[in-house]
Formats: sequence, structure tokens, C-alpha cells
Amino acid sequence: MLQIKDTLISLDLIQQKFCCNLAHCRGICCVEGDSGAPVELDEIAELENALPHIWEELSDEAREIINKQGVVYADHDGEMVTSIVNGKDCVFTCYDEKGICYCAIEKAWRAGKISFMKPISCHLYPVRTKKFSDFTAVNYQEWSICSGARLYGQQLGLPVYEFLKEPLIRKFGQEWYDELSEAAKMIKEGFKETE
Repeated sequence: MLQIKDTLISLDLIQQKFCCNLAHCRGICCVEGDSGAPVELDEIAELENALPHIWEELSDEAREIINKQGVVYADHDGEMVTSIVNGKDCVFTCYDEKGICYCAIEKAWRAGKISFMKPISCHLYPVRTKKFSDFTAVNYQEWSICSGARLYGQQLGLPVYEFLKEPLIRKFGQEWYDELSEAAKMIKEGFKETE
């Protein structure tokens, strides 16, 4: 583990390789799972404000769920997560003509319709954060559905923290990311010296 400010960071962010490969996974991370994506309290209003801009992109089932329970619900751990359809699909999923799943919120953001990209937990995936009283844990979550992303990351030699540079900076700031990059460099050099 590494400590930077009030975060404890798994070395997996430096040692594991990862790069999303939509052609392989088809966006399954927005579909699979036992609950929705974690949402920070200040993001709920952002999700609600995005609805008029993405409503037509959403499935009839997703619209029905949102009308009944809203954009989020409390999961079995009591954490706020995006609402889901049929126990799996995030309500914000949409599909292209090839059946690849996309985030309707991110799609609207990329088109310049809204200023909120998507929940930070989605942007950080496959990294998960958990706030404790004295620190925030920053961990890489290895999930079988991302085998293609791990293989692609290996081929590119792209560590998780480099793949996630933009969302890590969004969450923790540039100074934090610079410290992580410097620590990663020192760790890599240390490994070379021991070989």
C-alpha cells in the first residue's frame, strides 16, 4: 500500500495493466453486477438535471424505474447507487446499432449538452474508493468481465493508474496524481534494481 495525503492506495494501481476494450466487452460493466454504480450525494442532483437531455436515449423500462424510484436507491449496504433495470442494467445505459452499451449521460456530455460527465465511480472504474473515518481506500477491482481490458492493457504496457489519469485527477487532484506517478516511478526503478 501507498499513502498519499489521506488516501491508502493499493499497489495494484501501479502493478496491474488495464485498458478498456469496448469491442471485446461491449460495455458490460454498465450491465452486470448486483446493484447500481455508487453515487456521491452531490451527484444525485446532477443525474436528475441530466434527465431532460437523455430521456429519449433511455429504455422504456429505465424511464419507468426512474419515475417510480428516482435515479438512485440505497443498496443492501445502505449506499446510494444508480437505479437499475431487471436487477442489472444501469438506468442510464443505451445501446448503439451494434449492441454496444454506452452511458447516456456521458454521451450527452460528449455532445456538449450537459456539463456533468457521469458519476465519479463510473469514471474511476475499475478502481473503487471507500471512505473511512481517517482515510480513503483506493483499490483496483479485478472482475472477470474485464479480462479483455487486462489483456489489452498488458499489450499496451499501460498501468491502471495511467489508464485512469483523468478520473484520478478529477477525484483527488493534480498534485495527488503527480505524487502517485512519482511513487510509481520509484517502485518501478526499485524492481529493476532487484532483478
